[in-house]
Amino acid sequence: MLGRPTTFTVSFKRVQGYPVDLYYLMDLSFSMRDDLENVKGLGQDLFAALKKITQHAQIGFGAFVDKTVLPYTNTNKKKLQRPCDENYQCQATFGYRHVLSMTPRIDDFKKKVTQQLISGNLDSPEGSLDAMMQAAVCGGKIGWRNSSTRLLVLATDDGFHMAGDGKLAGILEPNDEQCHMSNTLYTKNNEMDYPSVGQVAMQLEKEHIQPIFAVTQDVEDTYKQLSRMIPKSEVGVLSQDSGNVVQLIEKAYNRLSSKVTLTHDALPENVRVVYTPRCDNAKQEGNNKGVCDNVHVGQKISFDVSVTADSCMENKTVTIRPLGIKDTLMVTLSTSCECQCRDPSESSPQFCNGKGRINCGICSCTQGSVGQFCECSIGNKDEHSLRRHCLSQSGMECESHGDCVCGRCQCHTTASGGSYYGDFCECDDEHCEKFQNKLCGGNGKCNCGKCECHPGFDGSACQCTISEEGCRTPNNTICYGRGNCKCNRCDCKNGYQRPHCQTCLGCPDACQIKLNCIECLGFESGPFKKNCSMACRDSLFHEMVDQFTISSMLCQQRDSNGCWIKFKLDQQFGENKYMAEILKHRDCPEPPSVAAIIGGSIASVALIGIFLLMLIKLLIYVKDLKEFRKFENEKNKSKWAEADNPLFQNATTTVTNPTFTGE
Repeated sequence: MLGRPTTFTVSFKRVQGYPVDLYYLMDLSFSMRDDLENVKGLGQDLFAALKKITQHAQIGFGAFVDKTVLPYTNTNKKKLQRPCDENYQCQATFGYRHVLSMTPRIDDFKKKVTQQLISGNLDSPEGSLDAMMQAAVCGGKIGWRNSSTRLLVLATDDGFHMAGDGKLAGILEPNDEQCHMSNTLYTKNNEMDYPSVGQVAMQLEKEHIQPIFAVTQDVEDTYKQLSRMIPKSEVGVLSQDSGNVVQLIEKAYNRLSSKVTLTHDALPENVRVVYTPRCDNAKQEGNNKGVCDNVHVGQKISFDVSVTADSCMENKTVTIRPLGIKDTLMVTLSTSCECQCRDPSESSPQFCNGKGRINCGICSCTQGSVGQFCECSIGNKDEHSLRRHCLSQSGMECESHGDCVCGRCQCHTTASGGSYYGDFCECDDEHCEKFQNKLCGGNGKCNCGKCECHPGFDGSACQCTISEEGCRTPNNTICYGRGNCKCNRCDCKNGYQRPHCQTCLGCPDACQIKLNCIECLGFESGPFKKNCSMACRDSLFHEMVDQFTISSMLCQQRDSNGCWIKFKLDQQFGENKYMAEILKHRDCPEPPSVAAIIGGSIASVALIGIFLLMLIKLLIYVKDLKEFRKFENEKNKSKWAEADNPLFQNATTTVTNPTFTGE
């Protein structure tokens, strides 16, 4: 009826193991150089975190910097090709590059990320929104799956350019929200303006992509403001070197997946929709949404959806959907504005069991009777207390799969013709897990939503044959005691690797960890000398040998006395038990010679003294030689007068005899 709400219930149950696609979109500007080096080594941990969420995980990788025009990037030809300092090897500046399409192979991810080089630009904000837009609209190239939870992780340490900023570079054409990718590069980078926040938010919501902003603390507030405008998004703070990115993604995913938001698309005119969450942590985020937060795995929740039409209409459609999930519910609305029936004037036993009157085709029961045909007598009770007997533990009446009739649930039929059953219509035999598009893999029977496997089969969808042959190791153990055999494959613990949980790439070096026990057991020295039997009793079994017999890796460590110990470790059944062969002979350094040290010291002092005396003598000689040469030069330059001094009187007197003729 017009103006009166029609209410129905939409139910959800959070399950684990839903396929997840994660696209890692990284800022490769120069300030992220330390973060890039760290991300190159995080492939193993990132995949391990995804495997905790689901066994059907895929990962992709993309990178971005900014538009390659002024004032965002130095357009000098040399700087454009190599925008970093000369001390760093880097690649030419680019806008957005798609590096790796979605893949379940960790080796592909490691290889592609390891090949990446840092780049650079001029200003601080980056082309983040350009990259997010292309990652959203180029679904075929990215490799998003149709039936998966889509996560986009944006890692950056700066803000972002948005619509209108392109005018600074003379770029006036608005972003058209289309895919422009050729040979993995965004080809319209310098021709189209940045997209607006609204455009990015709309495309992410349309493609059911949930962004996780992994940013540094400096720009946390900026991206929290952005997150408020983008539905189903989260913000996490990176450490200085991005070392916590795996934990950040894991926490952000848990927050996103534990929050269920029910909303709708555009409504027909004069139609109102109100959501009433039925859960422990219900929230109201506006009139057009219903929110349940902190939903645990396996927990059932529901929303009462009230649709009200204020005008007559026929076959109008309302699309109701949970954010971040591709499933939708199409509701077709039609109104009956006039009563098309003639009601009998009096009550009759053939109508409403003689306990009511027909009112426009519906029984209007007399007091003390309820039900579609007034078939239930409730006496002095009210209808509300009678309906309480139909409420399940989840708080839903007959789990929304039946009608409460006289205090008991009458279950509906399923869409395929089967029926719901149980005290609260909580069970059906059609909604068990599928494998290879077969209910229970064709190897079991669906019973109340769970697979009961035929003999010889196991797994949540009866997809596995019961066997341990694939888990058996050469020493006839199951996964070396470091994992469980599931579906004939080892499910390893604590970082150990398949196929048999024999090696652990991320575990500490066993040679270093067991050194103290090796030293105390083999040579009765070291930190564990006083309590060796207690500290090493259960974790290490040793044997002193002259020559090694086991073929494991050789350990060579320096002990507390500075001696070199050689030993080999063979990991036994379990996570922390080893068999050790220790070489009897230790290579210890010889003690220093006191006489040689004293003699050497005296000789060194004497030689230094002689050297200093010779140096002083040499300096004095050089100085004297310099003075002598100066004197010689001055002497050669002097010019003495050759004229006689008129005042000079010779001391010798010569007297001549005038009579002497010389004969």
